[in-house]
Amino acid sequence: MQLYGTDISSRLLLGTAQYPSPAVLRKAIETSRAEIITVSLRRETADGSGAGFWELLKDSGCKVLPNTAGCHSVQEAVVTAQMARELFGTDWIKLEVIGNSDTLQPDVFGLVEAARVLCADGFKVFPYTTDDLVVGEKLLEAGCELLMPWGAPIGSGQGLRNPDALRAMRAHFPDVPLIVDAGIGRPSDATHAMELGMDAVLLNTAVAKAGDPALMAKAMAQAIEAGCNGYIADPMDPRDMAVPSTPTLGMAELI
Repeated sequence: MQLYGTDISSRLLLGTAQYPSPAVLRKAIETSRAEIITVSLRRETADGSGAGFWELLKDSGCKVLPNTAGCHSVQEAVVTAQMARELFGTDWIKLEVIGNSDTLQPDVFGLVEAARVLCADGFKVFPYTTDDLVVGEKLLEAGCELLMPWGAPIGSGQGLRNPDALRAMRAHFPDVPLIVDAGIGRPSDATHAMELGMDAVLLNTAVAKAGDPALMAKAMAQAIEAGCNGYIADPMDPRDMAVPSTPTLGMAELI
């Protein structure tokens, strides 16, 4: 998988928020084998633990993908992205512009505008968006090279609420990296996303809030790999009726 010209082996992108302790987070990153981890600028600067948290991220060996989590306007998202670039030393940014406080659904109008501003400023934008094809086209026109459609509202664990829409996105954007972001709750959800032809999955809460985050991170990585292999293997289509798996030719005839 290539994201903005960078080769990435792991198709699991892991968030770093809400873990019970830094040690648990570190173990989850290790067992997930993730190569990209997301981090909020708000988390890094919220309290005096910021320096230690940043050291943990650097020690992980993963590429850091800062995000604009919690931003509700274009200006707020752009300024946050600029601050993140200075703090983390990367032009990668996961762009969030939230439009609804209950569902945390993206404000797609503000998202496209912010993406256009940031792409023009040299950012490599990872836009958290809906599964709308027109919005996807506008984001690509703005300069984005990949799309991150939601599976369900952030932190809900509902799985894929509209798999048909994700399937349509895969068909409509055959050469664009698609990363399902938000809503994954169980390993089976991650497998489902990959079986639809998605290129990767970004998740956080499902691992951080599990009883054993490290084990769940491992399960998610295995599920994503299985789903990816299943999609590549070209699975059989469902049938309306049973079809015997053993031949009828050569069966004994009773006289």
